[in-house]
Amino acid sequence: MHLTRKAIAERIKDIDVVIELLDARLPGSSANPMLADMTAGKPSLKVLNKQDLADPERTEMWLSHFNGMPGVRALALDASMVAPARELVSACHLLAPNRGGMAKPMRVLICGIPNVGKSTLINTLKGKRAAKTGDEAGVTKIEQRITIADDFYLYDTPGVLWPRIIVAKTGYNLAASGAIGRNAFNEEEVALELLDYLRRQYPSALEARFKLTGVADKTDEQLLDAIGRKRGALQGGARVNLQKAAEIVIHEFRGASLGRLTLETPHEFLEWRAVGEKLDAERQLKKDAIEHARLVRLKKVPRPPRAGARDSESSD
Repeated sequence: MHLTRKAIAERIKDIDVVIELLDARLPGSSANPMLADMTAGKPSLKVLNKQDLADPERTEMWLSHFNGMPGVRALALDASMVAPARELVSACHLLAPNRGGMAKPMRVLICGIPNVGKSTLINTLKGKRAAKTGDEAGVTKIEQRITIADDFYLYDTPGVLWPRIIVAKTGYNLAASGAIGRNAFNEEEVALELLDYLRRQYPSALEARFKLTGVADKTDEQLLDAIGRKRGALQGGARVNLQKAAEIVIHEFRGASLGRLTLETPHEFLEWRAVGEKLDAERQLKKDAIEHARLVRLKKVPRPPRAGARDSESSD
């Protein structure tokens, strides 16, 4: 993470356009706030990748949301499709119309979270295997410069998450999508969060895939148990192996076996972020108070005067 941040900080001074690749199933959760701070002021192209796995209506909502921002354009595509991928080059020229030609080649930085499809997109643009690909987080290890055309340079950086995820729902959505390595989260907890959202927003998708009824009226725990029984994820005493059931749910979502689903709308994400930022600010205040008290005990900062002492001084 540190090396990637350093590489971006050094490269961004010479960059004309920043492409941020997002997961169309979770566009808000997959947008890196650390990247937004580091690339502020640069024209930005938001690319909603894996749109073939996402809810088309919600994808349009997110495109409208991003296209309403100053200095931002947004496109949705499947990174393996050649023609839509080529639209990125045109979009970059619209964002930086003064760049182009051998004297002023277009310099584009492409960023994104792990496993969002950057390498696949780069290979599609290049027309050959220019970047390593893999269905797991952390395939790209170093910055690479790829020449898309004689006057178009693309700089690829390793996928990176930010140090602290303050929006709880964001963490669950990233884990469900595969952006977080499986050793860093609890599959059962992630599956329960995923089912809780899907039973309210996409109950028919769960009913059709797992041959269930009354999904909207069940709790997420009841759903996980029912899915485990339907798929034979049982252990001794006819009890459901919840770990195996959770893996089934996450695998079905990632593979789009449940259909084209999106785990957040712009309105939902903005609400989640507001709550997360409020809680984070409260945590920081408590942390600062504890640190201040510690420094007072160590006499590193002056102790504030008592109220009685101030009153006595003022009367003199």
